[in-house]
Amino acid sequence: MLSTQRWSEQGLALLQLLLVASFSKSEEQVCSLMGEPEEPQLFKTGDVILGGIFSFQSNWKTVDLNFRAFQYAQAMLFAIEEINNSSDLLPGITLGYMMYDTCGSIARSVRVALALTDVNEETASLSDNPCRGSVPAIIGEASSSPCMAISTVLGPFYIPLVSHFATCACLSNKVRYPSFLRTIPSDYYQSRALAQMVKHFGWTWVGAIRSSDDYGTNGMATFTDTATQLGICLEYSVSFFRTDPSEKIQRIINIIKGSTSRVIVTFLSYTDLEILIDEFAHHNLTGYQWVGTEAWISDSVTATTEGHYILDGSVGLAIPKAEVSGLREFMLDVKPLNSSGEKLFTHQKECTGYEDLAGLENSFNDMSLMPIFNNVYKGVYAIAHSLHNILGCGQKKYMINNKSSIYFQILQNIKNIHFKTKEGEEVYFNENGDPAAKYDIINWQPKKDGSVEFVTIGLYDASLPEDKQLNLDNKTFNWANNSKKVPVSICSGTCDSGTRKVLQKGKPVCCYDCIPCAEGEVADYHQLNIHPSLYKGGGKGYGVLYLAVMSTVAFIFFRHRNTPIVKANNSELSFLLLFSLTLCFLCSLTFIGRPSDWSCMLRHTAFGITFVLCISCVLGKTLAVLMAFKATLPGSNLMKWFGPRRQRIVVLAFTFIQIGICIVWLTANPPYPFKNLRHFKDKIILECALGSPIGFWAVLGYIGLLALLCFILAFLARKLPDNFNEAKFITFSMLIFCAVWMTFIPAYVSSPGKFSVVVEIFAILASSFGLLFCIFFPKCYIILLKPEKNTKKNMMDKKS
Repeated sequence: MLSTQRWSEQGLALLQLLLVASFSKSEEQVCSLMGEPEEPQLFKTGDVILGGIFSFQSNWKTVDLNFRAFQYAQAMLFAIEEINNSSDLLPGITLGYMMYDTCGSIARSVRVALALTDVNEETASLSDNPCRGSVPAIIGEASSSPCMAISTVLGPFYIPLVSHFATCACLSNKVRYPSFLRTIPSDYYQSRALAQMVKHFGWTWVGAIRSSDDYGTNGMATFTDTATQLGICLEYSVSFFRTDPSEKIQRIINIIKGSTSRVIVTFLSYTDLEILIDEFAHHNLTGYQWVGTEAWISDSVTATTEGHYILDGSVGLAIPKAEVSGLREFMLDVKPLNSSGEKLFTHQKECTGYEDLAGLENSFNDMSLMPIFNNVYKGVYAIAHSLHNILGCGQKKYMINNKSSIYFQILQNIKNIHFKTKEGEEVYFNENGDPAAKYDIINWQPKKDGSVEFVTIGLYDASLPEDKQLNLDNKTFNWANNSKKVPVSICSGTCDSGTRKVLQKGKPVCCYDCIPCAEGEVADYHQLNIHPSLYKGGGKGYGVLYLAVMSTVAFIFFRHRNTPIVKANNSELSFLLLFSLTLCFLCSLTFIGRPSDWSCMLRHTAFGITFVLCISCVLGKTLAVLMAFKATLPGSNLMKWFGPRRQRIVVLAFTFIQIGICIVWLTANPPYPFKNLRHFKDKIILECALGSPIGFWAVLGYIGLLALLCFILAFLARKLPDNFNEAKFITFSMLIFCAVWMTFIPAYVSSPGKFSVVVEIFAILASSFGLLFCIFFPKCYIILLKPEKNTKKNMMDKKS
């Protein structure tokens, strides 16, 4: 850490370089300013002079003081005094200031900017080595248009201009305004935030009023683009400036009265708005929901203007609340202004300049604009930190050949600073010279005494993902006409089912008529049909019945698993068959509901694989019956060869073949959902397309082939001498199975839309029930009602 003395020596040495550059002039005068030299309204000497540009008077024709601008200047003075009294920031270096009044004039803004580039104002060179001013950085202006003009002048000199209230997104263009920075977010984010907020409240049909300047024009342009993307339409968009004639105001009033939208989005300066609401109040233009920007939404002066009740219930975006400790007391203590260096006030005889202003009730002691004062405060500190970095290290980090200057160093340093204020707020700029975009969402809520309370109802943070940027609290809102219900502002309502939208000629897309749909069309997606008996619970009735039957059969077989009738024909295959039949039923559930990519692929492949597993089990049982009879012949060893292990292999082998077919089908051209418009004129039916018909029929054909083989073998073994021979039951089950699926094919091909799904579900359930009844019910009958036949002796007697 450098001592104060070392700081003074090193800082003053560099300041000499700054002053040499500041007062150096070209050998030949190229141009000079016309008229009398400009004099600052507020000034104080120091080692480094900071510039300030404010509109102390709102109009150059009058002498009415703009207290807001004076408060901004006071905030700048406070920050400078605080820095000068600091031992950590710029120790040994004192900051002075020169503050000029623009009187609300863009031309005058340019003139004072030129005055700040050369305090002697004797010359302004346009040569290769232009003259430099002694002011390394400037705070101001509060409006966007003056800042654009000033930045155009200061840009070639790389003199930083740090604004506290100019929000036009155009100023983020670093090609046109390379030396402009600001401590208030760009309107690019505010405009998008307003559009998202309007969309959130369901307002799709709105009016718009903007100021006829760069702030209003650019802000409303970004809002309109974002609103269009979000499906919001503007019924009208009008501009206004405070100098416009009364006829222009009357034209705006007539447009609003003739509109059907109930929401008015504004990009207006507070001065323009105050003029408008006075006129609106005279015409009783109430009941409209106003949406505002940071320019006026939390401005207490606007809230006390005559006719402010027009704006009751307004919502909008405001700069987040802030507090700068000690600033309020400093602003109310204007005694130091009564000195020779202050030219702003000409005190009347009855005023001494030492009066106590703390008890006054006017805009001078109004601290509602503390967030903006904080922006001025942060801007001064940003410049001070930049000077600290340059003068403290004694190195010219940003020198570029011989053409670079200390202004360029300061500008580059400001762009890269990152510090915290004494209140803990982080200060930094992005690549466009803008701070992080965060806003409070404000609601105007009138109180009983007629005043307005600015209630924070939410936050907007542009750094978060888009779906999380807008956060509204669960607070009570106050809307237009003191209503607690969100206003409705739409051009056309929702069309009923069976009708469609037709745009109204010459109107935006939000305005349409509802006419009946043509044949083959439907407007409401809720009409996409799924069979009601399945979708509304019919399928679940089937489900309960089937699961009950399956559970009962499984329990009976498990309870009597050691009896001869269960063990005779491979009890392992019997339980596997029961399991596969359960899967067959469950796969029918995939046909119920709204088709999707996964359900379309699952329903056919699951059906194909589970049925092959089922038929493979039946085929294994049939082969076991044949082998058991052949094994009784002398010298036969077949039953030993075709034991339980080989039976399992047969079942798995047949099943894996079907799995391979399904994999090829899903890989080549799988089933997918589509909208069927062919069969009905008044309905659109969502169903599953087969994808590859070859794949579907290959799966179905393989099932049929196994069923036919099983039927033939069972038919041949149906009269073999075995008391527990189930071949005849398998024969009946395969007859039912084949009959069902043979009738399924023509019914499926000819059934339109949803009925093809019903046919397929019926075929699955019918064939499953057929196998269950024919194979398992006879055994259950013997187990439960004829236990005398379920003995080993009875089985041996039958074989003999």
